[in-house]
Amino acid sequence: MEIDPKELKPSQAYDLITGLIVPRPIAFISTLSPDGIPNAAPFSFYNGISTNPPMLAVAIAQPGTEKKATMRNIEATGEFVVNGVDEDLAEGMNRASGNYPSDTNKFVGAGLTPVPSVKVKPPRIGEAPVSLECRVVQVVPLPETRDVLVIGRILHIYLRDDLIKKGTFDPGRFRAIGRLGQSSYCWIHEKFTLDKP
Repeated sequence: MEIDPKELKPSQAYDLITGLIVPRPIAFISTLSPDGIPNAAPFSFYNGISTNPPMLAVAIAQPGTEKKATMRNIEATGEFVVNGVDEDLAEGMNRASGNYPSDTNKFVGAGLTPVPSVKVKPPRIGEAPVSLECRVVQVVPLPETRDVLVIGRILHIYLRDDLIKKGTFDPGRFRAIGRLGQSSYCWIHEKFTLDKP
C-alpha cells in the first residue's frame, strides 16, 4: 500500500501518523495562567533536541479557532514544566487530557498535586517521577497549519530519589509509558543492548 498524505482527511492523517511514529514519549506539561490558575495537559509529539545547553521541543496542535490553554499560558509566561509519565501516573495523565472549561484548575480535575518548582513559576506535578522546568527559547509556527513547535531550555531537573542507582539516573526504574496510536499506550518493561559498531 502507498498513501499520498494529501488525499487523507485530517482525522485519517492523525490516526495514521500517530500510529506509525511509535512509541512516543509523553510530555505532561504543567503551566500557570496569568491569573494564577494551574493547568496540566499531555502532549506526545515531544523530544529532547540538545544537551549543551539542554533543550527540548514539544509540538502543540491548535485545532479549531481557540488556542489551547497550555499554549496561551506558555505565551503569557514564557515558562512550563514537562513532567514524565510512568505507570502510576497514566490514569491522572488520561484524566487531564479531557476537555475542560478554560478556567478549570486541571490539577483538581485530574486529582494531581501541584508542587512548587525551583526556577519557574508553574508548579510541577507531584506524582511525576521526573520533571523538567523550562523557559521558552522559541515558538516556531509550523507551515500550513495553526500548530506550533515550542522549544524550551531546561533550567532545573527533578528526579524522584528511587530513580537513582549508585548516584546515577537509572531509566529502568522510571517505568515510563509511551503513546501509540489512538487510545493505545505501551509499557516499557524490557530492554536490550546493541553495542555501537
